[in-house]
Amino acid sequence: MAEKDDKRKDASSEETKKGRKKKLIIIIAAALVVLLAGGGAYYFFVFKPKQEELKRKQAEESKAANLMRPVPEEADIGPMVEIKEFVVNIISEDTPHYVKAALSLELDKPATMDEINKRMPQIRDAVLLLIGNKTFEELQDLQGKNQVKAELKSKINSFLKTGKVNNVYLTDFVVQ
Repeated sequence: MAEKDDKRKDASSEETKKGRKKKLIIIIAAALVVLLAGGGAYYFFVFKPKQEELKRKQAEESKAANLMRPVPEEADIGPMVEIKEFVVNIISEDTPHYVKAALSLELDKPATMDEINKRMPQIRDAVLLLIGNKTFEELQDLQGKNQVKAELKSKINSFLKTGKVNNVYLTDFVVQ
């Protein structure tokens, strides 16, 4: 009888050892699943957005570098017409804001200068209206200023009959 009890104790202790091993394996597997899920969540919510932000900043910096690249010496520069300094109120909800600016227009040929001088009141009016319809936020960054330059070039070219404006240069631009 004592032998049967010893065999039962050995069998039951073996079963408890096997049960403990199974529990340990289940606990380790569950811990691994939780760690992997946590790592995946960290990647998608923290690491990946940081990488995308870094890529976006690098793209903006390369764009800015392309805009600031030196002009080749062989590039032809057309005749220039200066539009004197002006001040215009811009759209704002809370406090009044204004822009103080001066422009230079690069023309395609010298003959266009006469037409530009004749149409200067129309051009100044277009500049004032276009900039006056911008918001403070639109005029703060490089993209907004480039957009204003492109819109001004397009608008001024719509007036001209004998030539065209090749570029618009902001020689003075203060947003306050």
